[in-house]
Amino acid sequence: MKLVVGLGNPGGKYKNTRHNLGFTALDFLQKKLEAPMFKLNKRFGAEISKADKKIILAKPQTFMNNSGEATKKIMAFYKFAPEDLLVIHDDLDLSLGTIRISRNSGSAGHRGVQSIIDNLGTKNFTRLRLGIGRPENIPPEDYVLQNFTDEEKITVREVLRRAIETIRRLSAGCEC
Repeated sequence: MKLVVGLGNPGGKYKNTRHNLGFTALDFLQKKLEAPMFKLNKRFGAEISKADKKIILAKPQTFMNNSGEATKKIMAFYKFAPEDLLVIHDDLDLSLGTIRISRNSGSAGHRGVQSIIDNLGTKNFTRLRLGIGRPENIPPEDYVLQNFTDEEKITVREVLRRAIETIRRLSAGCEC
């Protein structure tokens, strides 16, 4: 069984922002799997969708910088090992449209990922990094909270399709 955690911030204000690309990817995956709608689980502090017996999708509702709190609770409840965790998140250091897989690596400054590392006490999990680019003229903390442009949304849709294929390969036995 795999736990797939998408990183983002809860609420309509952040729904379509670059920083919520992890949530967007999970929404796309949930539809592709025809999994149940996400439901808030207060015990975990996350929205959960059990796609089947092989995969659980989770969107922490603790805000990005505290994503590790919800992730740790879910992992403990379902007795997941760190190797069973796949975290999907935005990445400023990759150009828009780029996908990278990282295993057992540091957070590279991503506070949501760092929260997971801190709460789990390990970096021994897989990350699916979705590039959003880093502009030279906008502070990163402002840029990540902006919505994608219409032109960028076309690229994002293609990235999400490719991300599903990547998730399929990473989640052995998943009917993604």
